[in-house]
Amino acid sequence: MSDNDFDGRLGVVAGASKGVGLATAQRLRDAGGRVITVARTPPGVADPLFVQADLSTTEGVASASAAVAAVGVPDVLVHVVGGSAAPAGGYAALDEDLWARELALNLYPAVRLDRALLPAMVERGSGAVVHVTSIQRRMPLYDSTLAYAAAKSALATYSKGLANEVAPAGVRVNSVAPGFIRTDGAEHLLARRMREGGVTRKTALDELMQVLGGIPLGRPAEPEEVAEVIAFLVSDRAGAVTAAEYVVDGGTVRAV
Repeated sequence: MSDNDFDGRLGVVAGASKGVGLATAQRLRDAGGRVITVARTPPGVADPLFVQADLSTTEGVASASAAVAAVGVPDVLVHVVGGSAAPAGGYAALDEDLWARELALNLYPAVRLDRALLPAMVERGSGAVVHVTSIQRRMPLYDSTLAYAAAKSALATYSKGLANEVAPAGVRVNSVAPGFIRTDGAEHLLARRMREGGVTRKTALDELMQVLGGIPLGRPAEPEEVAEVIAFLVSDRAGAVTAAEYVVDGGTVRAV
């Protein structure tokens, strides 16, 4: 996406307070767009188009969708909400409440916000939607993120079906599956491994990459690199791309 490629267009980025969401919102702004950002945590600087809402709840989605509708019909809708707070211990550590929370955070926000905002995009006859999933839908790590992986897999399946449904109306839907991204969450995980294992940051990083089977590129991706892929998918340059999944993982997933 080049400068001014998004002029006059309205974007919505859900989960935009940090990491990939924050980078995506900035990328769309840099291209000339107006961007409504939605998150539980307010940004560090004043943003007149920020909407504070917990999208893991029906009430939060309702308030966010009403705020968006008051501004206009989005041209672009990007879902980045997600994460995991499950403990280690495999399937036995995941009780009913944990499963419910993982689904509420990693699947339902996109489903509910799409249901609220897509009808107007379909009626207008244009728009682009991106769901941020995860490579764990293809290579789930069972020790602590099994429910997260299952929820992201469900999101990818939902995204594919939705894409085929709304494509005839001129709305494109794609997904982006990141691997290990250098976010605040990743840094916190590294700090925990350093503290618990008494190792250096480099050792902790190497160990974490090995848990994924190694990263051929030799490093995690940056949030801005994922945002660049999202920016392409919502641009006119990807006008014939829909129902696709773009993987940004430095080569972690070896399977075709």
